[in-house]
Amino acid sequence: MSESWIVRLPAREIAARVRAKELSATAVLEAHLEQTARENPKVNAICTLAEEKARGWAAEIDAKIAAGADPGPLAGVPVGIKDVHPTAGIRTTWGSPTMADYVPSEDGATVQRIKAAGGVVMAKTNTPEYAAGANTYNDVFGATRNPWDLRMSASGSTGGGAAALAARMVALADGSDLGGSLRTPASFCGVVGVRPTPGLVPIYPTSRSFDFLAVAGPMARDVADSALLLQALAGEDPRDPRTFPLGTRDFVAAAAKPVEGMRVAFVADFAKIGVEPEIAEICRAAAYQLGTWGAKVEEIDLDLSFAREAFLQLRGQWMVQTHLDRIGIVDRFNPNLAGNIRRGLAQGPKDIAAGEHARNKLVQAWRKVYERFDAVCCPCAPVAPFPVEQNYPETIAGRKLTSYIDWVAPTFLVTMAAMPAISVPAGLDSNKLPVGLQIVARRHREEDALALAAKVEKMRPIGFAPSHG
Repeated sequence: MSESWIVRLPAREIAARVRAKELSATAVLEAHLEQTARENPKVNAICTLAEEKARGWAAEIDAKIAAGADPGPLAGVPVGIKDVHPTAGIRTTWGSPTMADYVPSEDGATVQRIKAAGGVVMAKTNTPEYAAGANTYNDVFGATRNPWDLRMSASGSTGGGAAALAARMVALADGSDLGGSLRTPASFCGVVGVRPTPGLVPIYPTSRSFDFLAVAGPMARDVADSALLLQALAGEDPRDPRTFPLGTRDFVAAAAKPVEGMRVAFVADFAKIGVEPEIAEICRAAAYQLGTWGAKVEEIDLDLSFAREAFLQLRGQWMVQTHLDRIGIVDRFNPNLAGNIRRGLAQGPKDIAAGEHARNKLVQAWRKVYERFDAVCCPCAPVAPFPVEQNYPETIAGRKLTSYIDWVAPTFLVTMAAMPAISVPAGLDSNKLPVGLQIVARRHREEDALALAAKVEKMRPIGFAPSHG
């Protein structure tokens, strides 16, 4: 008999019911495996299913509970792992034909923490090749489709995780974010993606131990669940020198805190690339509704467009550092990834220095904003989900794009300043597709973003994506 009602439960409720013996971890897993069998053939969010291993882990959790032990805050929750995070004994391809058969012997840091918290690693979720791209497609597994409309993109690069959540195949997902890879897929798929302050969530293994652009973080169907997973992932790790002690921080409690008196700015387009009018209006309305909770909301103009070119310079350098050992096979990579690496190789020291100078200017521009405000709201993506066959949208509000990456400038201009941000559903557009509001907080103030996002989702629920099984 189908237990499809289980896949509609929040992750926190699944964990609570499993700990209380109202549900077994095994029953929870089987319900999500059934849902995956129904949905994934059309959505293609899950690229490797670890069915038997997951059954073993679920059984271990049930045994722990039967013995009176607490398996952890994620007890029995099925989790999707982005296919750039190593999973011991489970294929990890990075979406690349060059790694199509690779099976790691060690879990990555996020996977280790998910398992330690009682989560059940159920599957790997699809990603563009080496996570380079804002539309989830690769030559190993093909394209991931948006559960709200199968003709549309799920964005990227954590598109597999976002789509798997929206289609209720997993209850939580992890991901990574360089230019917006946790946030734009969350926006397109109507889920919640959190980019934490660099160093809050450890990254291991990595070749970039002092990198402040890329982060790992949580994705979930609502804010409280994203806070639950963030709590499990966060904290110091001696293998990652960027990390720091968590102390007494409680992200789950923060998501429930009041926002009365918080000063909130709304900016329609700080990247100055344009924004579709309907999306701007949905996000503006969501931001101003925070006033009903006692927040003080003001629309401002902010121009950060001077730093757009700098992101390309820094991203090019990041790509060379990341793929230094693979430079000799760059011709085997897809055009997006290969182009990014070649741009980095073509740069000189002055180009990289110019990027760093612009980044410093950007940090100071954001600092001035936060002298007046506690958080900034803006559209997470300036466009609605576009056809899955497209690499990127060609125009925004009728204006032709000059770069394939410019359309994610609203997220990468946050990345560059090392600030935390969250994408939360703000409503549906006229085509019944999700629109995400990005809420940006001061560094190390994830709590503010979570509290505000929780109020937005209470005021503007979007429901579930259609079923395609």
